[in-house]
Amino acid sequence: MTPALQQHLAEKIAASEATHQGQICIYVEGGLPAHCIWSGESARARAIALFGKTGVWDTEHNNGVLIYLLMAEHAIEIVADRGLRQRVDANAWQDAVAHLAEALRSGRYEAGLDLAIDEVSALLAAHFPAPDGRLGQPGGNELPDAPRFR
Repeated sequence: MTPALQQHLAEKIAASEATHQGQICIYVEGGLPAHCIWSGESARARAIALFGKTGVWDTEHNNGVLIYLLMAEHAIEIVADRGLRQRVDANAWQDAVAHLAEALRSGRYEAGLDLAIDEVSALLAAHFPAPDGRLGQPGGNELPDAPRFR
């Protein structure tokens, strides 16, 4: 992922978070770490572990969302915290994963990640809208906006 794409995604997440009270994080791994392979850990289990390790689970309104890409296995996982998971049907998350996967398969990485951020943002805005007076203004940023890589 180029520095320009990383910057673009960080700015897109920051703009998104100005429209709701949630937090969005992107984590990309080239492959599973050796200890995960040895223990037979799935991409989903790894995403859940990173969800906790990176603090996405620890937002004020329990509405953090992790978009996880495991490049070596072509795996995509979206992990939403309990505050949002209770309000959003599982099909919405599956649809977002399918749309991102389709874009990535066709080599449209930036467009796919933009779409994933937009879809997650729409769900957050519907269930955790920005309070009056904050719409369009950054604030309350609990987690880094820049994508993380390993």
